Amino acid sequence: MPARETTAREKDVLERARAVLPGGSQGNLYYDLVVREGKGSRVWDMSGNEYVDYLLGSGPMLIGHAHPEVVEAVQEQAARGSTFFALNEQAVLLAEEIAGAAPCAGKVRFLSSGTEATHYAMRAARAFRGRDKILKFEGGFHGMNDYSLMSMWPTHPPDFPSAAPDSPGIPASVQAEVLIAPFNDIETTSAIVERHHDELAGVIVEPFQRVIPPRPGFLEGLREVTEQYGLPLIFDEIVTGFRFAYGGAQQYYGVTPDICTLGKVVAGGFPLSAVVGRDEIMEHFDPARMEKGGLMPQIGTLNGNPVAAAAGLATLRVLRREGTYERLFANGQRVKDALQRLLNQAEIPAQVVGESVLFDVYFTDEEIVDYRSTLSADKEKVTRFNRLLLEHGVFKGDTKYYVSTAHDDDDIRLTINAFESAIERLEG
Repeated sequence: MPARETTAREKDVLERARAVLPGGSQGNLYYDLVVREGKGSRVWDMSGNEYVDYLLGSGPMLIGHAHPEVVEAVQEQAARGSTFFALNEQAVLLAEEIAGAAPCAGKVRFLSSGTEATHYAMRAARAFRGRDKILKFEGGFHGMNDYSLMSMWPTHPPDFPSAAPDSPGIPASVQAEVLIAPFNDIETTSAIVERHHDELAGVIVEPFQRVIPPRPGFLEGLREVTEQYGLPLIFDEIVTGFRFAYGGAQQYYGVTPDICTLGKVVAGGFPLSAVVGRDEIMEHFDPARMEKGGLMPQIGTLNGNPVAAAAGLATLRVLRREGTYERLFANGQRVKDALQRLLNQAEIPAQVVGESVLFDVYFTDEEIVDYRSTLSADKEKVTRFNRLLLEHGVFKGDTKYYVSTAHDDDDIRLTINAFESAIERLEG
């Protein structure tokens, strides 16, 4: 691919963005780049530069950008109306598909974002248990609600189970309602649960935390201790749902939670998320609960939006086809293995961590097993590496390589070439 160039028009848009958007950004990436379009596994910026895309909209575009079947479904639904604030068939069909896929599913409630979904999942656990505190894991990402923004990226982590707020503007009282445990440490986690079980409403976890896989026995142990004390276990599957398997990480790892949250892939690139769980927990969303108390209202203008549901249904139809996940994992493994091999050949201390379909590199020789071990990595080096990859036609976020079903042999070849060039310049 040719060297990246920026036209006067793209520079103008970037300058205008800085005038009206804080940091010149929508709050996600801070690259000097404006995406013009995406198709399949590629995106183009306003200057016409082409990239192999491993950002994938931060994950939703698992079957690639502008997939013709998704585009057709969206166009058909949009022509019939874009939103109704009322029950629609597309939402019912998508709820049925989710209920048949997620092992924990009893009922489904739709929302618009992952932040909303995790917020309501935690609220549902509180309503069910009649307790206030939530246990989450240090470094776990559950969106941008106040409870999620506790010990997500602490620079000076306090002793467990104390929480550290990650943002100003969060009421001090929230900090007291969140307990923190170390991911992949079932002994410490179990001890915290045993000590605080009577105060806890539930436990929320990314079964695959950012790009860190669970150690053998960790999720099983977490399931065991939460069942022992009657605590709802929440799997945040906004990222892993329909990505690791059609039934998500709970199917992939063989551990069934009480509640899960879904988003990204299930919405086909549109604003839609879901809370999914056991009937006795999900009944708190049911207006029939008002008479006996415990109704948890959840009103949203775009709940079950028919266009988003149509996009999700079309995406899931593609994923159900024979051999889809096998090809997805095989192609991702080729990219992941190549990155580790090239770093090893260059004698650069680095760990490529994750699963075939979702991984990243940490520039450290320390094993990555939890948030605190990630602090050993050279953050400046990974930032430089990502920027070098962008110059060589590979587009990814600050963290994570998301692999899609649209990535093919040409994409993999171009990606490996970019790795080689970026690694050479990284050490030059």
